[in-house]
Amino acid sequence: MTPAARRALASASRLFYERGIHAVGVDLIAAEAGVTKKTLYDRFGSKEQIVVEYLADRDERWRAYVGERLETAGPRAVDRVRAVFAASRDWMDEHSPKGCGMVNAHAEISDPSHPAYAVITGQKRWMLRLFTDLAPAQARTLMLLHEGALVAHGLRVFADPIGVACEEAVVLVEGVEAVGGHGS
Repeated sequence: MTPAARRALASASRLFYERGIHAVGVDLIAAEAGVTKKTLYDRFGSKEQIVVEYLADRDERWRAYVGERLETAGPRAVDRVRAVFAASRDWMDEHSPKGCGMVNAHAEISDPSHPAYAVITGQKRWMLRLFTDLAPAQARTLMLLHEGALVAHGLRVFADPIGVACEEAVVLVEGVEAVGGHGS
């Protein structure tokens, strides 16, 4: 990617997250990045493709972030689940004060034929597979706790929803581990 294209994607990413995908036009992205609309269209082809690349980049960074946390989490399922929730809390504080970027994008892009839809749902399917690998018997419940916590974090209805969800996830996984079930 050229320096101009990188600037454009960085500007688009910030603007899409802060203002919303539909609220941000190509003119604004070009102006913020200091590039021409022609440069944007030459590099990305369409606004839809800029959205795809914004979400794909965010997803790639998120997966790497979680992967780094899991590398140091230890082998026990409960410790690995705890690491995912801790990564989510830190990520949200650092990168997502307005809530999960994928959930926010889905609020604007719910049409399965939109090219960004596969990126959005792909990340959530990846999260479900991750929880399935960590604690098969509780994967769906862990996913629901996690996603609900991300939404509550963005809404700021109460303090530390990700921490609260993590506590519930730990109780759930420890309960199964204590009786010798799946997830350890």
